[in-house]
Amino acid sequence: QVNLIESGGGLVQSGGSLRLSCGASEGSFSTYAIGWFRQAPGKEREFASAISWSGRNTYYADSVKDRFTISRDNAKNTVYLQMNSLKPVDTAVYYCAAVYGGASRSPDDYEYWGQGAQVTVSS
Repeated sequence: QVNLIESGGGLVQSGGSLRLSCGASEGSFSTYAIGWFRQAPGKEREFASAISWSGRNTYYADSVKDRFTISRDNAKNTVYLQMNSLKPVDTAVYYCAAVYGGASRSPDDYEYWGQGAQVTVSS
């Protein structure tokens, strides 16, 4: 069992930045790939970014590429999502999720989920 907790959400103006954190109490956290997904009201959950267990490989949706940066510190059992140049369309609940093995862009592949963090970008 991996318990994930997101933090760092909030309200920011268009063009601003936020950093989300995904922390875990599980000691084997470093063996899991981590994905960030987001869900806006009335829309399906969509992939935003993912990082391999080692941190060597990162993946981004086209909609966030060059604006978001994913990273991890396995010594702290934490994955970060740095979000820059935020736009109102980025407004959503952001979830981190863990999968043992390789990273995936499909939410169906992930085994464990956090409770979500609200990100609101005002125009």
